[in-house]
Amino acid sequence: MTAPLLEVAGVGKRFGRLTVLDDVSFSIAPGEAFGIVGPNGAGKSTLLNVVNGVLRPDGGTVRFDGADVTRADAAARCRAGIGRSYQIPRPFGGMTVFENALVAASFGGGHTGRAAAEAAHRALETAGLADAANTPAGSLRLLDRKRLELARALATDPRLVLLDEIAGGLTEAEVPALVETVRDLVRAGVAVVWIEHVVHALVAVVTRLMCLTYGRVLAVGDPHAVLADPQVVEVYLGSTIAGDDPVVEET
Repeated sequence: MTAPLLEVAGVGKRFGRLTVLDDVSFSIAPGEAFGIVGPNGAGKSTLLNVVNGVLRPDGGTVRFDGADVTRADAAARCRAGIGRSYQIPRPFGGMTVFENALVAASFGGGHTGRAAAEAAHRALETAGLADAANTPAGSLRLLDRKRLELARALATDPRLVLLDEIAGGLTEAEVPALVETVRDLVRAGVAVVWIEHVVHALVAVVTRLMCLTYGRVLAVGDPHAVLADPQVVEVYLGSTIAGDDPVVEET
């Protein structure tokens, strides 16, 4: 049996009197695509922040590749192999696309010189931005800003990438290209944890799905089985799902 790449055990997080994460546990295998859904305010982004070290949990543990990283900061976890994209892309607008990726490879991945440039080029190729390498990042359309957000995460040479609503805000016509990019990433052996409200994009890629509500795990398992769970329908989808084609409105 393959050892988990990521293990989250009994994680809790509070902000004052508000409990945002409550005894959350799950694990990710190397190369697995794992999805997370839940209503707004369920604690999804907070959970990613705990996994990548931006936030320290109030309880529980986070283990990556067998090592306890619960108290490690975000920089240390990035060097260990955890990459992260954010819901709202914030590129360095005055730099080119390549320079943005190069900064990530240098400061996030710890590469120098030619190795940093090669890591940046690989990331842009994977994200589908190689032809835009010399384009000012501030002039990119939203789809390419999302791609650049992914490329910056990939430039650190991660074994696990955390994606936070990377399809949010895209048109229906733009989503398939992004889905294929994430599929390519998984095919290359990189594990993915993906939060997404565009559910049809999520289920096209992930092999397991977890639903959070009020900071607790409501259901986890096969994506279609989770989305058909009556409790998930009630708290998240808000409508009855028939068959294998779940559809929800973006929130």
